[in-house]
Amino acid sequence: MEKLVKTITCIIFPMLLVQQQTYGQELFEINNASIEEEMIVPSYQFEYIPDFTYEEVAKRVRAMNTGMSFELNERIFSFINYFTVRNREYTKMVLERKETYFPLFEETLAQFEMPDDIKFLAIIESGLNPKAKSRVGAMGLWQFMPATGRMYNLHVNYDIDDRMDPELSTEAAVKYLKSLYRMFGNWEMALAAYNCGPGNVRKAISRSGGKRTFWEIYNYLPKETRSYVPQFQAMMYVFHYAEEHNLILEEPAYPLVYDKVKFNQALDLEQLASLSGICIEDLEDLNPSIKNRLLPNSHQHYALRIPKAKSDFIVENKELFSDAVKLTSERTVELRMASNQVSNRSASIPSVGVGERISYKVKSGDALGKIAQMHGTSVENLKAWNSLNSNLIKVGQTLFIYSGKTNTSNSLAQNNGATNPIIDGKYYTVQPGDSLWLISKKLNGLTVEQIKQMNNLNSNQIKPGQKLIIG
Repeated sequence: MEKLVKTITCIIFPMLLVQQQTYGQELFEINNASIEEEMIVPSYQFEYIPDFTYEEVAKRVRAMNTGMSFELNERIFSFINYFTVRNREYTKMVLERKETYFPLFEETLAQFEMPDDIKFLAIIESGLNPKAKSRVGAMGLWQFMPATGRMYNLHVNYDIDDRMDPELSTEAAVKYLKSLYRMFGNWEMALAAYNCGPGNVRKAISRSGGKRTFWEIYNYLPKETRSYVPQFQAMMYVFHYAEEHNLILEEPAYPLVYDKVKFNQALDLEQLASLSGICIEDLEDLNPSIKNRLLPNSHQHYALRIPKAKSDFIVENKELFSDAVKLTSERTVELRMASNQVSNRSASIPSVGVGERISYKVKSGDALGKIAQMHGTSVENLKAWNSLNSNLIKVGQTLFIYSGKTNTSNSLAQNNGATNPIIDGKYYTVQPGDSLWLISKKLNGLTVEQIKQMNNLNSNQIKPGQKLIIG
């Protein structure tokens, strides 16, 4: 999907004044003689892959200035080869994203007096994508499962997922890693425990006869964890020596500069974007924990990240904005429905105006499941329509229910379970979190370069909703 580090296209900034150089010749007179001095323009071959040997890598590793233990072996070397030769597109992708998240990681790690290089763990966890979701339900830059997230005050409801908030999740990850370091006494073991859980690391220690280092218990760890720590160390090396492997970005990427603004109310983000002239995709990029383009009452004190080019205007006119961007129950349903279609969720929520809205007063003995069955809908729909974070309801409570009469396209979405991003096998609709590399993996047989050629793309930049030719 779109790059988490993206060039701003929706907000027009004042143009930077760049001194133009005339590449050609400048004339200098010395002793009445004209000497032509030619200006040399640097030229990069971005696709060139330098050769390297194990001994060269070992020498660089010994010269690395890092607070992490790192002794090169064949396992780590194989991953270095993977990231610098076989999968350079992925490495370039995360290099583009680093300017957005590394300053935050570095500041938080310094605050907790931890090694700076731990920041590379987020690459292995999520590819620096704050909306990354694993097959088992882990979310965010640091891939927290719901239960572990709650231990560190990362809460989830229908509209907000704190695990996708870069600041909250980074602080939680750093605290968790520091507790694992205290538990096991070295960072490699702490990283292993972060991946497979402290219980599995303790079992590996026991099975190894009481050994206390990662490579001593390596054969007793889960298979995934045996690759996890070497991948981290390989990525740490790659970022230290990116230029030596010609991992140079063709186009520099700059993070979106922002200010934080509190509205102290529930917000309709689409309406805010429309009135202020902010690109809604920019708001979503800056606030990845907001799932449905709305800020619910439960998070009305949330400090919304606003592009800096618009923040002063919004602060100065916040009182005028207040009523216009106030979230209504009808807009809540509408925004959630639209988000569900884009996010490939299984539940489909009818929009306002499609079907009749009725009110139902909860009676003694009622439960959400019973009410849903009575009205031919689902518990998830009832919770979404009424902003419920749990299945708890009380006698006398009024619930709003929609008739569920949907048009043909909505019915198809219900039958299929989700919106299919592939249309007639010829086009692919870019989804949130996609990158060209991820799309190429979904479409077996197509490389990143082939996708770029078919779509006349000069860079790897794509955005949600964009249709790509794939056949």
